[in-house]
Parts: sequence; C-alpha cells; structure tokens
Amino acid sequence: MPNCFKQTHMSNFLQPKRTIAELKELRSLTGDENGAQRVAFTNMWTTTRAWLRKKLEELPVEIHSDEAGNLWAMLKGESERELLIGGHMDSVPNGGWLDGCLNVMAGVEILRRIHAQYGGKPPVTVRLVDWADEEGARFGKSLFGSSACSGTLNMEEARGLKDRDGVRLSDALKQVGVDFERVKESGKELKKAAAYLELHIEQGPVLLDLDLPLGAVLGTFGVERHAITFHGQAAHSGSTPMNRRKDAFLAAGKMSQEIYKIAERNGGVCTIGSCTTKPGIVTSVVEECRITLDQRHLDAAALAKMLREAKAASERFATEGKVKVSWDRLWQIEPVLFNNDLIGLCDEAIGETCGKKYRLPSGPLHDAAEVARAGVPTVMMFVQSLHGISHNKIEDTKEEHLELCVRAFDGLAEKTMIWLQRKAQK
Repeated sequence: MPNCFKQTHMSNFLQPKRTIAELKELRSLTGDENGAQRVAFTNMWTTTRAWLRKKLEELPVEIHSDEAGNLWAMLKGESERELLIGGHMDSVPNGGWLDGCLNVMAGVEILRRIHAQYGGKPPVTVRLVDWADEEGARFGKSLFGSSACSGTLNMEEARGLKDRDGVRLSDALKQVGVDFERVKESGKELKKAAAYLELHIEQGPVLLDLDLPLGAVLGTFGVERHAITFHGQAAHSGSTPMNRRKDAFLAAGKMSQEIYKIAERNGGVCTIGSCTTKPGIVTSVVEECRITLDQRHLDAAALAKMLREAKAASERFATEGKVKVSWDRLWQIEPVLFNNDLIGLCDEAIGETCGKKYRLPSGPLHDAAEVARAGVPTVMMFVQSLHGISHNKIEDTKEEHLELCVRAFDGLAEKTMIWLQRKAQK
C-alpha cells in the first residue's frame, strides 16, 4: 500500500483485493482485445447480470429486478431506513474495465463486510443497486434506469428511441422482461431511501495531475447543449472575391475560439463537438454551417451566463460575416449539488484512509444525480484515473488506489449508517 495509507479500517472483514480479483474476472468474461462489451440490454449484459447475481446469492440478501430493469439486493437491518449503494454494470462498446462496475463490486464487498461484522443485522437496511443502462450506448438515452426510478424520464422521447439496427428501446426491454410502459413504477424503490452513495473512477485528469488517489464529489455539472446554425450564401469559390462572401463557416470558426475564452472567464467547460457544412463541396463558399455546443458548470448562474455570452458572440460573428444565426436546444439539465453532510463524511473517510482530502465536481453525469434529484441525500467518491481517460480500453487505475477506494468507500458507508441512526434519534 502507498505511504498515504494511515489508518486500517476498523473491520477485518473487508477484502479489497477480492474486489480487484472479481473485476479482473469480469473483464475476462465480458471483454475482448478492444475493451469491455457490456452494452445494456444485449446478451453480454445479460451474462454480466447472471454473473453478478451469482455473487450476490452467496449473501443472505433479497434480490429482485424492478420495473425498469434495475437489479436490487437488500440486506435487512434493525431499521427500515435504507442506505443505498449504487453503480452500473453496463459499459460503452469497447469501454474500460472499471467504469460503473467498480461501484457495484465495491458495494458487493461492503455488503459482505456489513453482514459479517453485524451478524447479518446492520443498524439500517442496506441495499445495492445495479442501475440499468447508465451509459445509453445503444439507444442514446443515458441514465435510463435511474431516471425512470427518479421519475424524470421523458416517456414520449424514450418511446421513440431506436438503435442503429432499427430496434426500438421498448422491444429491447421486452426481450429482458421489462414492460416499457411500467418503468416509472420503479420509483417505489426510493420510498425508504435515506442516503445514496456511489463510487466511480474520475474519468478525467484532475486527481492524476494533483497526484491524489481519492476525492469527494461536490455534485454534477449542469449542461446546456445546443445546435448553432450560421446561414450564409453559397457562391463559386473561384469567382467570388473575399470581401463579397457570406461565409457561414467563417462565423462558426470564430465561435470555436470564443468558447474557450467563455469557459476560462466563467470557470466552466465548453466544447464544440461537431461541425457540418452545406453544400459541402470544395468549389463553393459555405452556405450553412451547423455546430454543436456543449456547456457545463456546477453553478446554475454561471452556466446561464456562459450561455448568454455564447449567444451574444454568435450574433456578433454573424453580423461581422454578413450572415444569420439560429439556435436550437438539444438538451439541458440543471446542476445537481450533493448533500453537504455526506460530502463531509466522504472527506473524513478519505482523510482516514490516505490522509489527503480534495473536493471536486463531476463533469460527466452519473446515476447519483438522478437519485439526488429525487430528494435522496447523495454523495459520490472519485478514485484517480490513469491517463485521465475513460470510455476506452486503456482506462485504468493503480491497484493500490483501487484498494484504497474500496476501503474509503466502506468507511463512508459505515459513517453514513451512524449518521442515519443519529438523524433518526433526533
């Protein structure tokens, strides 16, 4: 273990090395030379679920799947108040070996520890959930299972979703025993939820650059995602003087630089992820240029300011280039802030495990955001990602850091159970 490990967890029942071994076992079962292949609602995902069930059946837990296809395992406690630990076993195609499944398998190990330490009867009920289709890799809808459970899922939008082969989401769900029209009935699973914890690889380079193994997550970024279309005029590329052109691409090109300035001024992130032009031939000035802009921030006011500045910039560049501009919203979600008490407990668990604390926001979305939106006190813990890369077969984390995160996450679970007991006594 690294030098930062200062305090052994109070329990001798926890075996973080077992979690790592199981993650490697899962990698061998569901991956290939290109990476993980656990795409939700596919045969490999079904195989993954069967493997997970087998692990859970070794414990005295009640196991069931809800109406949205989320898998639950419950260890009953003295109190009906529930501590939820969550993650997701699905991956993107050619994904990493830790994304999502680390959360779940660490949760399995924590269930083992709690059962052994408390003789099968912890002070509160503890439930582990494997959310269905967090990634949205097949149908383009992320957080499917958790958003159905939280009640925020747009049913009309989801009803029309198809994969690249034309298979409807509703039909794919039917193949795994899920009735699409009933998925929101899964909301009953949160009725007794008193706290939700989620562990995840960071997926970015912040902890790596700071040489820190773990971090407490403040919340998930809000997102404003738009398509911006500049409308100019097609003209012959040889006969049209430069000062007479109405070049839609010129205005869009100026936006690509401006969004970095906007992000820097406001402390957020901005990305132009795609660009398409019409008529799209080498002998014509661009008549129409469509770019997509993704803006993210943890502060709602700052996010709104970034959007205003981007719109003002697009109008300015359109005027300068003698073109017009239009905006279409593609998607939006407000920032989700996690529970302050639980962030503090997460800090404590990290400090007791490795002595070095750090708090950071999450740029990517996670199921934890949907649980928080449902009103359940929530927090996440991040563990360092080597290369700062995820959704890629090179995704990795040092094994010593994996051991640390299982220990720290277990410490957080223990602290949260005590926190729930104290709240119930008030």
